[in-house]
Amino acid sequence: MGLFPKFTAAAVQTAPVFLDPAATTEKACSLIREAASNGARLVAFPEVFISAYPYWSWIMSPIEGGPWFQKLYEGSVEVPGPEIAAIAATARECGVNVVIGVNERTRESHGTIYNTLVTIGSDGTILNRHRKLVPTWAEKLTWAGGDGSSLQVLDTDIGRLGSLACGENTNTLARFTLLAQGEMVHVASYISLPVAPPDYDMAEAIKLRAAAHSFEGKVFTVVACSTISEEIIEAVTVNHPEARPLLERKSSAFSGILGPDGRVVGEGLVDDEGIVYAEIDLNKCIQPKQMHDITGHYNRFDVFDLRVNRRTNSRVSWSGEPAADWRLANGEAAPDEA
Repeated sequence: MGLFPKFTAAAVQTAPVFLDPAATTEKACSLIREAASNGARLVAFPEVFISAYPYWSWIMSPIEGGPWFQKLYEGSVEVPGPEIAAIAATARECGVNVVIGVNERTRESHGTIYNTLVTIGSDGTILNRHRKLVPTWAEKLTWAGGDGSSLQVLDTDIGRLGSLACGENTNTLARFTLLAQGEMVHVASYISLPVAPPDYDMAEAIKLRAAAHSFEGKVFTVVACSTISEEIIEAVTVNHPEARPLLERKSSAFSGILGPDGRVVGEGLVDDEGIVYAEIDLNKCIQPKQMHDITGHYNRFDVFDLRVNRRTNSRVSWSGEPAADWRLANGEAAPDEA
């Protein structure tokens, strides 16, 4: 039987319904049901799958991209909110764990968006809301950075589960923070990025980062990457037709599942839409750790000291008790005495 769970994982590689949270949520729920019908107990979705990646920030000037930022904000979601509630209900219905990327807005700000990964348990409970710590390159025009409170590894019915968004999987200390909490299953959510420099192979870069995390940590990594639909290309290139060749460039998306030896389990998927499945046996994480357990015997914690700030960033700190009525606080008559 083994000490740890064995299960089927599914990595979704597809495009959202561009800037349409409701339709993309329906698509996500349908894909969860499809994956569950094929035996999946973990379904991983791409970065900001609900419901757009800001490709305009790579193509247009900041001034030109301003109206697009507003569209993205208007198409972002709250966590929790109705879209996440629908996905959670589907996860509970199907008995699967789900990790999905969203553009998240909050009620405290009307111009801030977070690149957020939401993890939902098989009972429909929202287990974590991780906001990407550092937006990458042109993404700084769109997203605010998160904090360390969500760098958590979660106890689930498929094992200890962690996740990071796109470029965070290059952040060594963020990855180590998860590994140090006993992570055994890692979800790495990505977007297709064909607008990178000409000599940059995004699909190979994604695979390389996943292999590094799996091999270093002796864990399984589930990679889910988005694709770019013709709908997205047409919308973004209306006033910038010269960008079409960039957005159509191949070898820009990779989804797959990698084992603790850093190799792809089964077959990965490059560029094409689909769902990748693989069997995960967490007991295969044990023997490789005898050689290199970087969060255990193969480290020197008397030499190295990593400290992580787990406090939640707060917009304001209050002191004192609020007055029952602001007019009373200013010495004015109560409303019924005026």
